[in-house]
Amino acid sequence: MSSVLGVSVGAGAVRMARPHAGNPHGPVAPHSFDLQTIPVVEHQVEELAAEAIGVTLESMPGIAATAIAYRSEQHARALRAAMARQQLTNYELVPEIVAALEFAQSTGDIRGISSLVVYDLGSSGLTVSVVDTQTREIRHSERTSDISGDYLDSLIREQQIASGRIAHPPDSAGLAALDALCREAKEQLSTNTAVALPSEQGLVLLAQENFEALIMLAIESSARMARDVIVRSDRPVHGVLAIGGCARIPLIAKVLERWMGVPVIVPDSPETVVTRGAAMLARPIRTVVATPQHHAPVAARLLDDDELAPAWLAAQPKGRRGKREINGAVLTVSALAVVAAIGLGLGYGPQVLERDSQSSDRPTSVAPTSAPRTTTLDPQIAVAPGSTTETSESLAAPPPRRTTTTTEPPPTTPGPNTIVVPGLPPIVVPTIPPEVFPFPPPGPH
Repeated sequence: MSSVLGVSVGAGAVRMARPHAGNPHGPVAPHSFDLQTIPVVEHQVEELAAEAIGVTLESMPGIAATAIAYRSEQHARALRAAMARQQLTNYELVPEIVAALEFAQSTGDIRGISSLVVYDLGSSGLTVSVVDTQTREIRHSERTSDISGDYLDSLIREQQIASGRIAHPPDSAGLAALDALCREAKEQLSTNTAVALPSEQGLVLLAQENFEALIMLAIESSARMARDVIVRSDRPVHGVLAIGGCARIPLIAKVLERWMGVPVIVPDSPETVVTRGAAMLARPIRTVVATPQHHAPVAARLLDDDELAPAWLAAQPKGRRGKREINGAVLTVSALAVVAAIGLGLGYGPQVLERDSQSSDRPTSVAPTSAPRTTTLDPQIAVAPGSTTETSESLAAPPPRRTTTTTEPPPTTPGPNTIVVPGLPPIVVPTIPPEVFPFPPPGPH
């Protein structure tokens, strides 16, 4: 049979809740849980929680889902890292406030309350949150470590040392042992009127009346903080849910009700409310397995080659390739037109054309534009690919018309040595006698 596991990770202890074996399916009753508490001694709390979850899942293979309650985003990141080191993946993280609301709504303790203050006083600090119970939206939340269970323990310790019944511990180990004894005295005073606990340093003796007088200022400060959170949330509240280990102290509910003016709900075993709520929220994590598709080859053929290549090897998009090639052809034709105009201006054009007419008896003839194309191209000008040959030929037709226009000097530019090419500034070519560079006579081939 499958079951679920709920985990809360506090500064002083890691708590786990699992529904009773007789109720593994369906709605979980609020009190039908097997609870386990693991105190935090020297381990990091997140690492201890991950190890405890791993051992529990290995010893109880029937657990199908695990929910871990977290306090903040930083707390959640630390939990994910610890679970990853333990190679645990079948779990989910739930906010502590949501887990507490899940449990309180299942018990019916907050029935009819739409806006609620969650007062969570634990060993490491106090968290006060204003929550919408219908949407479970946190309207405002604040946390402080000035008021905590450890601080209340230190008040008891200092009072016992000041009374002269307890000697001050000589080292840190003795101080930690005395703090644990004072914590036990605080927990017993939740149900008893007085406690007497022996220790190596002496007898811890404390009455409930003296204990309440000792912690009154701290509890009133916490109530003042809760009232300020309500004011900053700008929402009226209709009740207070007190959870955490310190919520067992009867004085807390009395002070909160006097300061807030609304009912204060303290569930049974308030330190395990978040743990049991997390277990009630636990759902199995479904892993999606990718199945092979029969049309995968077709989809692969539909992919463009540029999408499969790296970014630095990818070619230009097809929509812009024709434009790039046309620009290259235009540049090539413009360069050829300028070269042809310069040749005609220098006086070599008629000689070349006359020699070509005299050699017409040869079996093959060379096009007039072929010689400049192969001998005078600038290497920085890209030649258009062969796939755009038709476009290049159509653009190469205008050069003869451009050369004929240059034979007539423009009316605004004096001198026969000025060549005007549309789109370019006038080109002035110096006059060089033909005898300086005589054209070589035709020789036998």
